[in-house]
Amino acid sequence: MNPVSTAFVAVINANQGILHRICRLYCPDADDQQDLYQEVVLQLWRAFPRYQPTAKVSTWLYRIALNVAISNLRQRTRHPAPERLGDALPDVAPPPDPGPDADDLAQLYRAIERLSDVEKAFVLLYLEERTYEEMADILGITQNNVRVKMHRVQDKLRHLLTQAV
Repeated sequence: MNPVSTAFVAVINANQGILHRICRLYCPDADDQQDLYQEVVLQLWRAFPRYQPTAKVSTWLYRIALNVAISNLRQRTRHPAPERLGDALPDVAPPPDPGPDADDLAQLYRAIERLSDVEKAFVLLYLEERTYEEMADILGITQNNVRVKMHRVQDKLRHLLTQAV
């Protein structure tokens, strides 16, 4: 495997939890999640040569993965991979087991599914414990705008969760 492929696989392996959570958030069906995961990895692979090491890899990864997820949700089209990534991808671990809180987690995901595409991105970044500064960088908006939108999304999510109870 060449150095670029090795570096790319290392980035994917180090951030696969983020990628699986994004896919879970935008696709409730397991097969669609896997399709989206593959599309996200493909788009990350295409963008990898242009990645600037001065930027945080998580910001770069989130921006691309969220854009792919939202675009995929809107278009629901599949694009074949133009080149093979190699045999390294089968080594990527499956998504983690949700554990004993699976019912609460399922209820949370059902509420999140009722949010808009952009609101889902805010929730994901919040659950990933990203700072408002990081959210602003990833989403391309100001920190003040992040604060306002986060407050509105949290209120909406609280309302959806109380309706579900």
